[in-house]
Amino acid sequence: MKTLMITPEGLEKLKAELDHLWRVERPDTTQKVAWAASLGDRSENADYHYNKRRLREIDKRILYLRKCIDNLKVVPYHPHQEGKVMFGAWVSIESRSKSGDKVMTNRFRIVGSEELIGAKNYISMDSPMAQALLKKEVGDEVVVKTPAHQFVWRITKIEYQK
Repeated sequence: MKTLMITPEGLEKLKAELDHLWRVERPDTTQKVAWAASLGDRSENADYHYNKRRLREIDKRILYLRKCIDNLKVVPYHPHQEGKVMFGAWVSIESRSKSGDKVMTNRFRIVGSEELIGAKNYISMDSPMAQALLKKEVGDEVVVKTPAHQFVWRITKIEYQK
């Protein structure tokens, strides 16, 4: 089940996308459809068909964003989060190989599912990794089980955007 939470930064990105679609892309595409329609026969008019399809995609995304924005719970930073992995945290972790000669490191932010698209180093709070890390502290070790393997990670740093 998706958790309907979002960071303030994530909400601003969704609102900016909605604004861009509504004020820029939709009027531009509507104008292209009108121009292509004015050329006459629409049955073989690729510009007309492409832009009509694009207009439907834009309208569908606008409708989705409007519903989505209304249903999301914004979770701002709060000082009680300090020292623990919670929603919105940037978490640095490391894992040693079985022989101990290799160290793998990773850094990511735990966010809601709506923030994942196009975001580098973000993971969903519903993922096995995030679930294992939640409420842990620096120095804690967590076991993350996947269908293929079991990994042990140690938390090295926890940061929040304030």
